[in-house]
Formats: sequence, C-alpha cells, structure tokens
Amino acid sequence: MQTFHHILKHLNESRPDEVAIYLQHAGEEDLPITTSQLLHRAVGAQRQLEEAGIKPGEVVLLILQHGEDLIYAYFGTLLHGAIPSIMPYLTEKLQPDRYRADLAALIEVTQPAAIFTFTEFESEVRSALIEGDSVREVMITDEINWGGELVFDFNRRQPEDIVLLQHSSGTTGLQKGVALSHQAILNQITTYADVLHFDDQDVIISWLPLYHDMGLIAGFLMPILYGRPLVLMSPFDWVRAPYRLMHAISRYRGTLVWLPNFAYNFCAQKIRPRHMEGVDLSSWRAVINCSEPMRHESHQLFVEMFKPYGFRESAIATSYAMAENTFAVTQGGIDSAVTVDPIDRESLQVERIARPAKANQPQILMVSAGKPIPNTEVKIVDPQGSTLPDRHIGEIAVRSNCMLTEYYHRPNTTREAFLDGWYLTGDFGYMLSDEVYITGRKKDLIIVGGKNIYPQDLEHLAMTVNGVHPGRVVAFGIFSQRAGTEQVIIVAEVDTQEEDEKQRIADDIRQTITQGSAVALRHVHLVQEGWIIKTSSGKTARLANRDKFIQEAGFTID
Repeated sequence: MQTFHHILKHLNESRPDEVAIYLQHAGEEDLPITTSQLLHRAVGAQRQLEEAGIKPGEVVLLILQHGEDLIYAYFGTLLHGAIPSIMPYLTEKLQPDRYRADLAALIEVTQPAAIFTFTEFESEVRSALIEGDSVREVMITDEINWGGELVFDFNRRQPEDIVLLQHSSGTTGLQKGVALSHQAILNQITTYADVLHFDDQDVIISWLPLYHDMGLIAGFLMPILYGRPLVLMSPFDWVRAPYRLMHAISRYRGTLVWLPNFAYNFCAQKIRPRHMEGVDLSSWRAVINCSEPMRHESHQLFVEMFKPYGFRESAIATSYAMAENTFAVTQGGIDSAVTVDPIDRESLQVERIARPAKANQPQILMVSAGKPIPNTEVKIVDPQGSTLPDRHIGEIAVRSNCMLTEYYHRPNTTREAFLDGWYLTGDFGYMLSDEVYITGRKKDLIIVGGKNIYPQDLEHLAMTVNGVHPGRVVAFGIFSQRAGTEQVIIVAEVDTQEEDEKQRIADDIRQTITQGSAVALRHVHLVQEGWIIKTSSGKTARLANRDKFIQEAGFTID
C-alpha cells in the first residue's frame, strides 16, 4: 500500500531530469519544469508550513492564479502531509460579494489551518477571516524562497488518510468539499490509465482549472504521478485564444485532452483557418468529452472543422466523471467508436423509457458515456432504490474503490448521499449493453404537463438560433398556479439592442423549441452579454439564474 510520497520519491529517483510540466503563459516562452525542479522547489512551501506549525492532516487553502506558485505550493503541501484545497481566484467572471461570502463559508466548514495566496489578494483573504476561526497563518507566495532539500517521510500519512479536497461546483465559489484518500486516488488513476492505454508516447494537454476534478485529476495529478509530460495553459488564455490548444498539440505531439462539451462548439466556431497554419493534429488520439451533457452534433462540428489538420474522428471519446469517484466513472471511445443511440422523444419524456427511435417520429440522439471502468460499478435505480432494467430512466448509482472518504466535515450530507453502500449521484440516465447514457440532472428536471423536460435539450435548440450567444442560454421552469404545471422560461444573451431584431430572435427561439421539443414555448427573455450566471467550473447555474430572473424581471406566472 502506497501514498503520494512513495510515488513522488520513485519519480524523483527514476526520472529526475524529465520534464513534468511545460507551463504556458500567453506572450511568454513556455517554461519546462522537470520532476526534480518541481519537487525541490515545492520544498519551499513545505518549509513554510513547518515553520508555521501546520500539522500533517490539516487543511491548507490555495487561492492562487495559474502559474508556478500554485504548482509548487500544491506539491509542497502534499510533501508536508497537509491537505491542499484549491479555491478559484477572484476574477471578473465571479460576483465579488458572493465570492467573499462563499470564501467565508468555506473557511467556516473546512477549517483550514493556513492559506497560500498572493500579496495583492492578502487583504481580500483576511477580510473573510473572523476572530477565533481556524486559520493560523496566511502565507504570501511572493515571499517564499522556492527550493530546499527533499525529504520523503512515509510516516506522515497512511494510504487511507485524506490527501486532498476537491470541490463540487457552486454558483460562484465552491460547495461541498470532497475528501479523497491516497488509496482512492491511486486506485482511480491506476485503473483509468490502464483503460486509456497510457504509454510512454502520451503527452497530456490541459487548460482546465485545477479546482475541479477534470482539471485536477485528469489534467494535473494523473500525468504527473504517472511521469507523463503535461502541457498546462491558463483557462483564461484558452478562452481568449482557443487556437492555443491546437498549437500546443501540434508542437508537443499531444495525445490526450479532456474537454467539456461546450468547448467542442467553441473551438469549431472561434478558431479560424488563419489560426491553423502549419498545425498538425495527427498525434491526437483521444479528445474526451466530459463534465456536461454530450452532444453528437458538437462532435460532428469539431470533426468537420479539424479533420483537414490531421484530426481523426476515431479520436472522439467520452467519459462520465465526478469528484466523488475521484474522477472517471466510465470511459468510451478508446477501443471502439463512441456509441450513439437514437431514441424516441415521446417515450423518454412521458414513459421515462429510452425506446428506440420510430420512423418519422421525433427522436433524440443520445451519446454513450461508455462502460464503467473496471473498479467501478454502475446501476440505475428508481426512487425506492430498486435496480431498473436497460433503457429505463432512473438515478445513476455508483460503487467503487476510489470513492470519497466523506464530504469534509459534513457527516449528514455524506450519510444522505449513500444507499446500501451505493453513492446516489443526482444524475438521471439509463444503461444499454453495459454502457451508460446521461439524460440530465435530477434537480434541473422541468415537468410540463406530465412530461419530463431536460433543460439542456432546450438550451441546445435555442443556441442554434442566429444571434444567440453560444453557451449563453439557460432554461428553467416556474410553476403556474393556473395551469397546475411548470411553464418553461428561456433566457438568452444577445448582442443587439434593436427591438425588431430582438423580436425576430425571440420568435425564432419560440419556433425552434416548439418544433424541436415537446414544449410549446411562450416565455423568452433576451438579455445582454454577461447576464447569465455560471458556476466556478463554467456550467450554467440554472437555479441561480432562475432566482435572478424572478428578482430582476419581477416575473410571475398566474
């Protein structure tokens, strides 16, 4: 049985001079960081924790932007045996007041002993502290002398001990802290790397933020702990210039990338042929769709845009993942093409059964998330917890040896999340031939006249309308007393201020959704760019947007 300390010691001895990370910043030369440099510089943070009297097993918050300080502070915390927890840095995308409230709440629940941050953010951090709380030290990374002699103390932590906290996505900050043990993470990455057929030719490219599971596990810890090169860019650099991802793949012969579904559309729509001159994507063996509902249309758009540059359709892959299972629950598209299941729309919405599509009847193309990875079991259950047969929609339940230890300091929440040893995910889906299909989140479901409507389906339709910002649409339901059921609201961001053009867009949204779904849409609300609230992982915060809409629009349904 091993801990991170055993793995890191082995890497330092076996490949000290191999590059672990190529760190990218827009406008700067890429910075190669070898395994030896990474670990020796991390000792600076370890030394700071020791001098501050922080004990192994205590939580350390990291509120740092993309860069060397974040990397070294993270691994220094691991070397010390403390528990690192990354918090998003306050940016223009986050609401300051909500961010500060979330930070204060996070400190109250997580009870960190120390916080790493930058000089310019120190006052913000201290404003969230209250007298008598757990934080004994706020450490400024600008003042740390990065470097020192490595010592691997195997007695500091045991395999079953918590090694880190991940966080579920919140409206502006972070919600439940997912506590994971050394053994759970090593179980996950060992199994997952085998499923992916990790080998010495693999190079991982990532722009994903490190405060959520896809970025932290797939795009950071797994490649580093496996000794595979990682090209790490800033999420903000990618958003401003998504072609940087393609250039990194071409330059470093990248093989594996994880993307949320919106990124497929974003890359295909924002990257121009002039950005792709000299780019070769033929090394790319898997682009893995993860973290939000997967769309066949998004895959096709991506393939058509990038196949002239060597991208192969066989590289399209999918995964269903969650922080509570460390990361991957399923994986598809590695050994064979991703399965697409055409299902009957009416059966899905009324019977909650994913029956095969009928000729000349409305259908939905469901994209498989693949089969459970070998150490993970999946079943579909009804509200009483009974297992449902293939094609029946129910809640997805998961059991594995890489499951969370607990929601940190939330015993009731932890207890409520499990039923007879199975973790209840809160996601709806079905299974077919051992493959998992995700239909939506339980809490987001809209019920209209007895039909179960998944808001992401309506959002996808609205985004096809000319003039609507891609990825900037939200659908939710508001209960109507008169109708005795929910009415669907669509809020969409647009550029125009012209009333005639806005009327045209609203009418087109109504027509597109009414024709393409089981909803006769009436209520469309057009807003300016930046109105829609996203979570810290970039997902649409439907409940928060619903509350904002009711408050600002003064909207009621009789």
